[in-house]
Amino acid sequence: MTHWIIAPVILPAILAPFIVLAARYHIGIQRVFSVAGVMALIAVAAGLAWTASDGTIILYQLGDWAAPFGIVLVGDRLSTLMVLLTAVLALFVLLYAIGSGWDDRGRHFHALFQFQLMGIMGAFLTGDLFNLFVFFEVLLIASYGLMIHAGGNARLRAGVQYVLFNLLGSTLFLFALGALYAETGTLNMADVAQRVALVDPSETVGIRLAAVLLLLVFAIKAAVVPLHFWLPSSYAEAPAPVAALFAIMTKVGAYAIIRVYTMIFHPELEVTAGLQTAWLLPAAMISLAIGMIGILAAKHLDRLVAFAVIGSMGMVMVAISMFTQTSITAALYYTVHSTLAAAALFLIVDLVGTGRADLKLTAQPTLPGAALTSALFMVAAIAMAGLPPLSGFVGKLLILDAAFPTSTAAWIWAVVLISSLIAVVGFSRAGSVLFWKAKSLPPPEEDPEAETTAAPAVLSYCAVGGLLTMLVAHTVFAGPATAYMASISQQLFNPEPYISTVLETPGKLSKPTEGH
Repeated sequence: MTHWIIAPVILPAILAPFIVLAARYHIGIQRVFSVAGVMALIAVAAGLAWTASDGTIILYQLGDWAAPFGIVLVGDRLSTLMVLLTAVLALFVLLYAIGSGWDDRGRHFHALFQFQLMGIMGAFLTGDLFNLFVFFEVLLIASYGLMIHAGGNARLRAGVQYVLFNLLGSTLFLFALGALYAETGTLNMADVAQRVALVDPSETVGIRLAAVLLLLVFAIKAAVVPLHFWLPSSYAEAPAPVAALFAIMTKVGAYAIIRVYTMIFHPELEVTAGLQTAWLLPAAMISLAIGMIGILAAKHLDRLVAFAVIGSMGMVMVAISMFTQTSITAALYYTVHSTLAAAALFLIVDLVGTGRADLKLTAQPTLPGAALTSALFMVAAIAMAGLPPLSGFVGKLLILDAAFPTSTAAWIWAVVLISSLIAVVGFSRAGSVLFWKAKSLPPPEEDPEAETTAAPAVLSYCAVGGLLTMLVAHTVFAGPATAYMASISQQLFNPEPYISTVLETPGKLSKPTEGH
């Protein structure tokens, strides 16, 4: 039994209390250990992804208790991909926080950052629905602390709203777990999948209730309309590095939907047939439309990016809601793209805000470093709007192609293309106001008593550049990336090796059988 799979959870769980107890007043030591920990996470995540890349299912049993009685962590292609994406994102976000000085505006940034990583990694790796709930709660606590980092009444109000909505989701999650346990007697995902398939179709009220409640819970996490109200204020008011890290948070909800509704409540299951397309697809298309219209209507740059996140999640959920191997492939490719693009945009918002009185979309005098910042904004905006040649364009083509065989293809094509046009107009408007019109304004009068406005730190630009470089790489290697996403999708729609590894071959690495 390999112990490496628990490292992404244990490492940040150890680092966080160490930083609090041993380096609370030493920001330099906090930075060293935090960066070193994230780099170690990247190395471990890369090793796990490599091990799982051939279809191997990695299983770890805590306390050597076999499933379904013990707690298990399971690594397959999907979970290890999401762990690696989280680790890479965390490195660039952390570098930006250090370069911009955000981590020094509050005492416990690095400890909370590590706890946040612990919750995210655990959510991706757990093989048990109750422990998915536990890791969701770890996410909630750590993210609230990060959101109100450096204080402020507006940030506190947004944090309270964020907590209330997510506590509602947690309550529904407990109801769903109770209903599911009452019907199956277990919460291990592999075991639940086997038992749900054996339930008599005439006695499925509890199963249907659990399926609907879980979909609502995960939709709240993914900010799907009409459960998206918490996101604009929460993400806009959060510190820039925190909002950038939160780009992966909505993907936790998307991941949970993919995992649960391909393994347990899969499309062929008679008990929950049609649930995904009947509710999820219309909500996803409305989310996409509202998000892109919000980009055009936004009066503040941070709000604009927050609505872009809603729109990008709508795009992901449109692909997921079709629940075919082709659509899940497209959803996974677009998930990686939108995570990197959204994180880069949130960091660029902070670069733009350096030296400005506010983030209103109004023309103001040119700022230090405006030329480089405008170039970064243009690249990130092109990516998020889905214009060629970057990965957003490739991802949208994959989603549109996946929609061809469906009966709703015309609706999906119309919503995707029209919303993309609206996004292009919205980003163009914002860029021209922020950077082009600023050039025509006279420079601000020098006040000898005022503090000099400094350009953002080089490390901040490097962090944003790193994220955009990852986007370019995701575009250049779109062929291999899409092929790997297709192999993930194939594994998801053939869950038998996953189930047999968890329930029948404990403590081992399971190699895929021929054809899987």
